[in-house]
Amino acid sequence: MKKYLLTLSTILITSSLILSGCGKETRQTIESNDDSHTGAAGEMHHSESGELPEGLREKNNSTFPVGSQALMSADHMSGMKGVKAKIVGAYETTVYAVTYTPTTGGDPVQNHKWVIHEEIQDPADQPYAAGSEVLLNANHMQGMNGAKATIDSAEQATVYMVDYTPTTGGDLIKNHKWVTEEELSAIQ
Repeated sequence: MKKYLLTLSTILITSSLILSGCGKETRQTIESNDDSHTGAAGEMHHSESGELPEGLREKNNSTFPVGSQALMSADHMSGMKGVKAKIVGAYETTVYAVTYTPTTGGDPVQNHKWVIHEEIQDPADQPYAAGSEVLLNANHMQGMNGAKATIDSAEQATVYMVDYTPTTGGDLIKNHKWVTEEELSAIQ
């Protein structure tokens, strides 16, 4: 039975790795001194498909409506802070900062911002509390999908999917997931 489960697990992991490589992606290197990714020297992946996790609810009457622009104060990645972002989507959910060890190996990624409730494998009906251990079902960074994670913080929030051009240059980043409302401000 153990041999069967091991073989099945290997097939599923290989299949998901192959499928996760499909589609157009833009990559941006994370700043190594960024507090939201302490110890993370890797790449952030941006699926331009805009595919949303199952069960995610749109936010009605969001502070920043779809199609509007806002100034980002988030610094999850190099070139993100201080740029204008176009709001592509607004959603109501629980947002988590998590610490996880990548499935690809390496040092633990501390305080990764953000993973939403719907990006946790087989999510519970209620939000998780700080200290809870979960499995991630998100592809923001290499080695994140399927990784064991500990919830560092949790809050009910409006999260936004945004398009922006990094201050460091390069192509437009489409459908970046996720920026919280507190990380956005009105353009004056």
